[in-house]
Amino acid sequence: MSEAIGAYDLVIRGQRILTTAGLAAREVGIRDGIIVAIEPLGNGLTGNEVIELADDETLIPGLVDTHVHVNEPGRTEWEGFASATRAAAAGGVTTIIDMPLNSIPPTTTVDGLEQKRVVAKDQAFVDVGFWGGAIPGNKSDLRPLHDEGVFGFKCFLLHSGVDEFPHLDADEMEEDMKELKSFDSLMIVHAEDSHAIDRAPHPGGDHYETFLASRPRGAENKAIAEVIERARWTGARAHILHLSSSDALPMIASAKRDGVNLTVETCPHYLTLMAEEIPDGATAYKCCPPIREASNRELLWKGLQDGTIDCIVSDHSPSTLDLKDLENGDFAVAWGGVSSLQLGLSLIWTEARHRGIPLEQVVSWMAEKPAALARLHNKGQLALGYDADFSIFAPDEAFVVDVTKLKHKNPITPYDGRPLAGVVRKTYLRGTPIDGQNPGGKLLRRGNV
Repeated sequence: MSEAIGAYDLVIRGQRILTTAGLAAREVGIRDGIIVAIEPLGNGLTGNEVIELADDETLIPGLVDTHVHVNEPGRTEWEGFASATRAAAAGGVTTIIDMPLNSIPPTTTVDGLEQKRVVAKDQAFVDVGFWGGAIPGNKSDLRPLHDEGVFGFKCFLLHSGVDEFPHLDADEMEEDMKELKSFDSLMIVHAEDSHAIDRAPHPGGDHYETFLASRPRGAENKAIAEVIERARWTGARAHILHLSSSDALPMIASAKRDGVNLTVETCPHYLTLMAEEIPDGATAYKCCPPIREASNRELLWKGLQDGTIDCIVSDHSPSTLDLKDLENGDFAVAWGGVSSLQLGLSLIWTEARHRGIPLEQVVSWMAEKPAALARLHNKGQLALGYDADFSIFAPDEAFVVDVTKLKHKNPITPYDGRPLAGVVRKTYLRGTPIDGQNPGGKLLRRGNV
């Protein structure tokens, strides 16, 4: 107990502190941005600042969102590091990993990575890491990008939506997987099959069911099967992005049982929305792969609970309002992407509590598991030696989403007007409250975090 005599920079005391042992009455001591003491409540840790949690507040670790499109530089009018990281902090997210598109240039070369770091470094309110991109012809760039600290590599198996980030075919993906295996990197895959989508009905018009038919489950299932087999053959680590087709769960579970090095994510929109309730012309709901039926949603929840799906991340993919074709509501024309970076925790918690799923499990899916995916060994848990990243969360407080009050750049989200449970009252990065005025986020490098 001699350690407790010297004052900590910050001490937080409360009845509900979410540690690795679950919710408990604890005192947490922070020094130099690191959690250095976790003691039973009443042990009397002293600090330069002491925070006493209110009875309705829970201290939870900062969330880790490994699927965020920041789009800066090049398409900063869609989103930028300042607006995206403010939104993240408001939602209890303290670490994001930025996707290699839709910025210009994409993060497919070391130069492209450096351009992102230059613009990000003075305007990040949370910690930011970067994925690299795997595209045709950049195999020789993969190792240099890895050595520069990217957390893995993203590829598409069909057109990405932007011409500067072309897709791989399955054989090219396998070649790149072999390369990544040689230095133990990770391939993260947008898994929809281009041939299946080419043969599907055209998505034109404002009927959501027409759009849904244009992105069939079969396209996802076929592409996921390719990822599984190429990962099996190469031994590489592979990750399925934004799973929406519940049909794929049995083969994913089978592959995991076989020892294929595979992980899977899904997103709040697939777990909280359903095709049957999407109005015609409501292009705020458009994303690829699409939001599917209620029965599909229920199976995704089961896949999370049985461990087939590993984590929940936002796939925050914003654009300007005009690109959403709000005037005509044409699902073929509108940009595909859901803006929800600030809302993920409340969305998932609102659904989870109806299902009897505890907050500890929600936080594991949204903090611990994404941190493990990216091998962020000091993020995602309230534990000794970890960064003091956390938020004060009021799980029983309700609010109604008001798109005009969200922090991301363009005021559109399918959740506008939706009542939710769970309010993030304050977020801390390395023991310092995030105020939205003074950017304190660090740029993270793989293996050096």
